[in-house]
Parts: sequence; structure tokens; C-alpha cells
Amino acid sequence: MKFQDFKGGVHPPQSKNTMECATIKMDIPEKVVLPMQQHIGAPCKAVVKKGDTVKVGQVIGTSDAYVSVPVHSSVSGTVTAVTERIISGSRPVVCVEIKPDGLQEISEDVKAPVVESKESFLKAIRDSGLTGLGGAGFPAHVKLNPPKDLAIDTLIINGAECEPYITSDYRVCMENTENIIEGIDYVLQWTGIPRALIGIEDNKPEAIKKLKSAVKKTKSISVHSLKTRYPQGAEKMLIKTLTGREVPPGKLPSEVGCLVMNVASVAFVAEYLKTGMPLIKKRVTVDGSSVKTPMNLEVLIGTPVGDVFEFSGGFASEPVKIIMGGPMMGVSLYSDELPVMKYTNALLALNEKDGKIPEENVCIRCGRCVSVCPMNLLPFDIDRLVKANQYDDLDKYNVTDCIECGSCAYVCPSKRMLTQSLRLGKDILRRKEKK
Repeated sequence: MKFQDFKGGVHPPQSKNTMECATIKMDIPEKVVLPMQQHIGAPCKAVVKKGDTVKVGQVIGTSDAYVSVPVHSSVSGTVTAVTERIISGSRPVVCVEIKPDGLQEISEDVKAPVVESKESFLKAIRDSGLTGLGGAGFPAHVKLNPPKDLAIDTLIINGAECEPYITSDYRVCMENTENIIEGIDYVLQWTGIPRALIGIEDNKPEAIKKLKSAVKKTKSISVHSLKTRYPQGAEKMLIKTLTGREVPPGKLPSEVGCLVMNVASVAFVAEYLKTGMPLIKKRVTVDGSSVKTPMNLEVLIGTPVGDVFEFSGGFASEPVKIIMGGPMMGVSLYSDELPVMKYTNALLALNEKDGKIPEENVCIRCGRCVSVCPMNLLPFDIDRLVKANQYDDLDKYNVTDCIECGSCAYVCPSKRMLTQSLRLGKDILRRKEKK
């Protein structure tokens, strides 16, 4: 297969320190905190109250909105609070706090769904609580049900995992290969998509070898080794590389006949259709210069971040920054009391050297940010407009096309906070549109 190439991109240090660290199951925490919005779309409404007893897999939050998925309890125990809290990304969200009883008694509602049609398949996916597990948090049942006038011919499975440090998807490929292939088969069967392409960067040769072996007898699924270059794992870049198709500005992959799912997402699809256990746990890479023992953990959703670091041996040095996600696109946390979410794929703790924010200097107009931007934007001009509060001109610079990959800020010799400016510019335009 002849690959296309996307413009720009960078080569940050891989720092894949935990590639050979098999996933360890973490203990049940002393409490879990489950936000009623862990996805793009409408928040859920809590259907439990303080004092209620809940079981594993029980629905504790739901919504009638189409772009939304239910939230399930990851433990059995007693609800101790239903209150609004500030979660990652500085968003106020109603959260359900539960004190586990240690029994992990499974709800009577947990049973394998009966799937006999595309409609029942999509309902099962929604009921499972599945959102994109690669970081975006887009409800999976919505992604798998594009407009009927769009002909989808390619399912792309994202195994690139191009951000530094993160190896949780790599461990899915190594430890859960059969479920990945089985999950892809289910998606192809019930959506009618004829083929699936698994894209994985060439710095993961063992995973490529294992996946290729698993699809030898399957004509509809193929595995493709990609050049290691960030942000190879971004949807639009992955589509360009594997198919040569370019997703138009402001459009979704379905506009060019593609759907993109993460390897962990399709593996979960297979597991859910066999067991009926909804999304209550997450594989998470724990790493960073302050972490004593980097590892991959299976963590119950809602577990406080501080508990995760404590389980992994604590800190070798005092962290100055804790990040949920990778160092390029992750979110800095203001507290280690914040919970692990459905989309959490990594937790990083960085020391003074790695976590200190450098001082911004004047832009020298070198153009490096332009050369590495995979979306053909002018980051330095957008940064200038945002800093000058000239928001009316942002539309002309296609700021909403920014995927917030951070490549521009990574190469900037003046250490301009370009990604933050672009993110702010996007947010301002969204607010203007709403008004």
C-alpha cells in the first residue's frame, strides 16, 4: 500500500518508558468521583442521591439527548455526595461520589446485549457508555451512525499513539489483540463498512507483528506500519496517510468516506457485546520525571489521580505539574483529587526541569510554526490577533481548523504560548457563534 504524507509535524522524544510494562490491575480506591459529563455533548443527569446503594455497572447518570452516553458506577457501595465540582479543563460538572464497600457486587442489569440489527447494535454501543477512548470523548454510537447520504467505505483503527510517554494503547495491542480484531469484525458487520485499516507507528514493531499475525485469515482487515511522526495519530492526519483523502475544513471524517476508532475502543466493543459490562475501567500509563515507578495500570473510572500515583510508588521528586494525557495535548490538573475519566489514557507528573513554563519572548517571525502546522495555519498571526484582542479578524485565519496538537509551540524558539492562543481564539469564535 502506497502511503500519502501529511504536511508538517514534529519529532519530540518518544520517552516510551513503559512499553514493556504489562498492565497491572489497581486496587479499589477509598472513593470514586464520577462526573456526569465525560463526553462531548449533553451532560447526564444523576439518577441517584446521597445515601443510595449502588452496584458495579449500574446506571447512575443518563440523558435523553442523542449526543450523550450514560455514566455507570465503577464500584459497589454507598453514594456519599451528589454535588457540582470543577473537573479537568476547569468545567463545573455535577459529580456523584461513592464510597466502595469492597465487594464489587455486579448490578443485575449487567447482561450481554442482544444484537440483531444495526439499530440494536447502535443502541448497545450507547448503553455501554462508550466514548472515544483515544482522548476526544466523542460518543461512539453517534460516530458509527453517520448521515445516510454519506457512503462510508473505510473504517480506520488508530493505533498510532504518537504522543510521548503514552503506551496504554500499545499494551492493548499486545494484551488484547483478539478483542481488537473481534471488535472490528462487529463494527464492519453491523455498519456495512467493507474494510478496516489498522494504522500503527513503526516504533511499535512487536505490536505490528502481533496484529498482522491476527489478521492473516481476514481479507477485510489490514495492518499498516506508519512513519513515526507527531501528530500521526490525529484523525485527519491518519486519514491522509492511509487513504490519501483530505477532510475539508470544518468537516468530519465521514465526509470523505471514513470512520476512525481507537484500538482500545474496538477492543471494548468486543468485550461489552460478550459480557454486557459497561465502560467502568481504563488502561492508563503513569509516567513522568517525578514518578518513582512508571507503569501501565487498569484503573476504575472515578479513581482520584493522587491514588493512582500512590499505587505506582509515589513520587521520586516533588512534581511541579500533573498532566492528564500526553505532554503535547494533555490538560494540566490543578489538584490530584480530580478523577480518572473515560478518556484518560495517561497521567504524567513532571519535575521542576520538565514542568516549568518557559518565559515568552518576542516573536522573531521565523516561520517555524507555519512549517510544522499540519493544518496549514499561520499560528504566529493568530497569536498576534488574540494577544491584541482583535477577535473579529480570526475568521479569516481558519483558527477553528486547529487540532491543538502543540507542534507550533514545540518548535517556537521564542517559547510563545501559541497553542493556548489558538485554543482561546477557537473558544471566542464559538461563543460569538452562539450569541
